[in-house]
Amino acid sequence: MTKIESKEVEIAKPAQDLYTFLSDMNNFEQLLPAGRISEWTSDGKSCSFKVQGAATIGLMLDGGTPPGHLKMKATERSPFPFTLDTYLEEKDGTTTSRLEFNADLNTFIKMMVEKPLKNLFDHIADRMKVIHG
Repeated sequence: MTKIESKEVEIAKPAQDLYTFLSDMNNFEQLLPAGRISEWTSDGKSCSFKVQGAATIGLMLDGGTPPGHLKMKATERSPFPFTLDTYLEEKDGTTTSRLEFNADLNTFIKMMVEKPLKNLFDHIADRMKVIHG
């Protein structure tokens, strides 16, 4: 199993506010790198987008435990099955957030995607802080 974690960021908002924002997949586009994403679609519960120089990714909400854990999983549009979990831990009105990606990847695919995905998840974490910080 391949596990890729984003950096942790502190956001000056309650966890419930962030959970609510992330629970609407229409908002996910705001977290992605501008200029590197095309073919964006969303119906609120799932989204799909193409990453420049890479594959089309499909994500859908898959439960979780409000307000501390939101689960997403790959749709059939993605090149391989994976899960993407967002963990939100609130203390004194400030929330620490991190993303965790898990997939069963062969060695070749892992070598190709590990660094770009780590960069993408770090970018998403940074954008959460910019949007809500």
